[in-house]
Amino acid sequence: MKVDNQQLKDFIVDSGLVPRTELDAVAKRAEEKKIYLGDMLVSEGKISEEDLRRTEAYLLGISFVELKGQKIDFEVLSLVPEPIARKHNIVAFKKTSSALEVAMLDTQDLTAIEFIKKKVGLKIIPRLTDKESMKSALLQYQKSLKAEFGDIIEKEASALKMVSGGQEEETSEEEIKKLAEDLPVIKIVDTLLSHAILQGASDIHIEPQDAQVVIRYRIDGILHDAMVLPKSVAPGIVARIKVLANLKLDEKRLPQDGRFKIESVGEKVAFRVSTLPVYYGEKTVMRLLRDAVSGFTLEGLGFHGVGLERIHEATKQRVGMILNTGPTGSGKSTTLYTILDILNTPDVNISTIEDPIEYQMPRVNQTQVKPEIGLTFASGLRSLVRQDPDIIMVGEIRDNETASLSVNAALTGHLVLSTLHTNSASATVPRLLDMDIEPFLIVSTLNVVIAQRLVRRLCSVREKYTLTKDEIAVLKKSVDLDRVMEVLKEEKVVGPDATWATTPFYRPQKSEECEDGYKGRVGIHEILKMSPAIRDLVMKGATPAEIEVQAKKEGMITMIEDGIYKAVQGVTTIEEVLRVVSE
Repeated sequence: MKVDNQQLKDFIVDSGLVPRTELDAVAKRAEEKKIYLGDMLVSEGKISEEDLRRTEAYLLGISFVELKGQKIDFEVLSLVPEPIARKHNIVAFKKTSSALEVAMLDTQDLTAIEFIKKKVGLKIIPRLTDKESMKSALLQYQKSLKAEFGDIIEKEASALKMVSGGQEEETSEEEIKKLAEDLPVIKIVDTLLSHAILQGASDIHIEPQDAQVVIRYRIDGILHDAMVLPKSVAPGIVARIKVLANLKLDEKRLPQDGRFKIESVGEKVAFRVSTLPVYYGEKTVMRLLRDAVSGFTLEGLGFHGVGLERIHEATKQRVGMILNTGPTGSGKSTTLYTILDILNTPDVNISTIEDPIEYQMPRVNQTQVKPEIGLTFASGLRSLVRQDPDIIMVGEIRDNETASLSVNAALTGHLVLSTLHTNSASATVPRLLDMDIEPFLIVSTLNVVIAQRLVRRLCSVREKYTLTKDEIAVLKKSVDLDRVMEVLKEEKVVGPDATWATTPFYRPQKSEECEDGYKGRVGIHEILKMSPAIRDLVMKGATPAEIEVQAKKEGMITMIEDGIYKAVQGVTTIEEVLRVVSE
């Protein structure tokens, strides 16, 4: 249930949660886009989700309940079946002899309340809660599911061991297919995939060893051992995944690539599959690609201040290039898709050439690269230009030809978005020069360069501390702390009299909700705008260091500085920033 926009605005003005001028600007944007004011305030970081929910609860006359870090008795929790809990965002947390208290995100979801009332035969008392509390409560279903998954896999693996024991070496395609259709194998693979989705993994690694198969999940950028299975299950698992991804079952000597899509735990997930022959069999890696990219905002991805303004300015241009740089897995695609989502209006034609298509976007013409039949980035881009596009996205600039065609497309009246592999924003220009792009073409087409990395987000349960003089001195060697403090004061993250000695930072704390103190990731960025002064430097053949010095003078904050800014906000830790930005 949503509160009326005006009612919410009046209350926030009275409470002083957001300054009047800022609130008026957000309210105006919310009215233009026909978006609920509360959602807009949260997505732009003006108030927290919890503050919004508490305000709504007060205005609606309903009690607010916070469940973060609260252990719910599993007997009470399981009164609401998990699929219903996830679908309707409703969890049972307290039971008496006559009533059941349930926490909800929408207390007017009468269907869910009626269903639970019939199921448990008790009076239902709804309470309003926030998304973090809901996540924390839903996670407690997972804890029991984890144990359940372990049992299923162990049971099925032992059943399979008896079935396939003694099968060695060369097997025909028919036998492999039969193995892939074996019930225990299907159950193991289905369970592995569901488990990975529940854990929020981005990749699944299935690695055959001498006497066992190790399964690892990459969660928030770090690999974790998920489970160890007997060696006998390896051929069946690989065969099952090959069947799903439509790969050749009897081809074990060459690498293969494919993909498939499943719906599990209420969300559609595409799996990009890669198999590779290794000493003990075939290693399989699956990248999980969540279907929906809508719902992301640039603010939600970690952009703020001057950098955010520069990206918005660049998206308003109808010609030129927006380049996103960083290593593999640094969130470049998600950033570009989010920018495309902003640009995706009925009055423009957007065409993309990608390898692979990671997210499907409505009203966007997406083409998959197929080098084996001659459809490369370069040949695809040549054809795209003849398709009357306004905006073109090139998945990656890998070679001179693609770079040259992208620059020409930007020159001839298109807005071009693409990615490039460099370590910083200022190193992008020399990289383009290496690809034989003339300096005068770079300065006349390049609008903005975004460089990024991903750092792990701290959980809500965390430990506060301040830096000692020695720690500040050590940090000053790798970061310009004076510049960071200026930005923090400008954006009103800290008070006007704040110093580094009094500014709090945070450490991770392990909890029920977060096993290692982190959950999810957020971007740290540097955004370089092609200003007249930087254009002059490029024409003179300046080094990346010289370009960076000038960009800093013009207000660019570097990735490491942005990381420290986010560490002060309590989003991440200094250690995490230094781990990711190793310069």
